Amino acid sequence: MILLISDLHLQEERPAIARAFLDFLRGRARGAEALYILGDFFEVWLGDDAMSPFQHAMAAALKALAEQGTRIYVMHGNRDFLIGRRFCREAGCTLLPDPSIVTLGGEPVLLMHGDALCTLDVGYQRMRRLLRNPPARWLLRHLPLASRHKLAHRLRRESRQHTRMKGHDIVDVTPAEVPRMMARLGVRTLVHGHTHRPAIHKLQLGEQPARRIVLGDWERQGWVLEVDGPRWQLEPFDIAPAGALNG
Repeated sequence: MILLISDLHLQEERPAIARAFLDFLRGRARGAEALYILGDFFEVWLGDDAMSPFQHAMAAALKALAEQGTRIYVMHGNRDFLIGRRFCREAGCTLLPDPSIVTLGGEPVLLMHGDALCTLDVGYQRMRRLLRNPPARWLLRHLPLASRHKLAHRLRRESRQHTRMKGHDIVDVTPAEVPRMMARLGVRTLVHGHTHRPAIHKLQLGEQPARRIVLGDWERQGWVLEVDGPRWQLEPFDIAPAGALNG
């Protein structure tokens, strides 16, 4: 059994989501062959040198699962693209490039966070190329922590404002980009997150059937894609509200 999740946006201010994730690791993920986290695992990541006690606790929970034999892979999202090797060592996980092709259910599958597919959002793509550039990431990691906090706060504020102003077609994936990317890489299944619009979309690549599976974000519900041999199941599960955690 292989599990895929994304867009948890973990932060200390969302205790119900953190508790749901810990329960997921101790329950459904226990004994899984592999767990893939396809980006935006954390709401914000200022650098491995700036990990909070909360983030250390999440890393320790992943490490406990890894020590039971589950392989864990983490992909950068647009919120946590500064996750680096130190976190991966502490969490017992492997950093997965975006995009990556892995074998799931006996077939090659393209895994992405999903933001690179939103090509109509020209301004975002320009900023993405700038921030993901290795020299820029090096510079960001070496800024004073106070400066990183200010920058992260400004970027999150601007992102929320821009998202409200843009149409749904702008912040969703570009329809033509999906088959183009899949055909170029020779796959018939794509799994991604980012858009917070969970669904399984049937596609056609030439004469071949194909599919795009969109993972959901963890808000009022959690979402997981379970691959167990030929069986693929995308499903939600309930998350207890924060007030119910101590009940």
